[in-house]
Amino acid sequence: MQIRTAKIRLLILTGIGIFLTGCSISDWYNGYYAERTAISQSQKKEANYYNSESPEMQKLRKQNDKYCIDLAKKPENRVARAGYPNGVWNQGMFENCMEDRGTPTYETWAGMQKKKRDEELRAKGKRVM
Repeated sequence: MQIRTAKIRLLILTGIGIFLTGCSISDWYNGYYAERTAISQSQKKEANYYNSESPEMQKLRKQNDKYCIDLAKKPENRVARAGYPNGVWNQGMFENCMEDRGTPTYETWAGMQKKKRDEELRAKGKRVM
């Protein structure tokens, strides 16, 4: 009876040992898991931002998106980059166009919120990095 229990315990400990040496917990937690969690949280925040808009705002965003993409992709507005003889589309122009037309992208909105928080902290006399 004791030999059978000892074999089962040894088998379980060996299995756990092989699993832990093959997949380091710290590497998994600090690398893959942390990155995946950060990406999923960011995607949720972005989806919440766009889904919280009214139907009129969503319709306006679609119109502005089409207009601003066409504007940023025009050949005269393209940005010169090495390896791209015809240039690449102008992301900055797209984001500024969307903001100027009243429908900022999530990234632009998040940047505006950060600036606002930083200004509030500076007004309170706190240091902002």
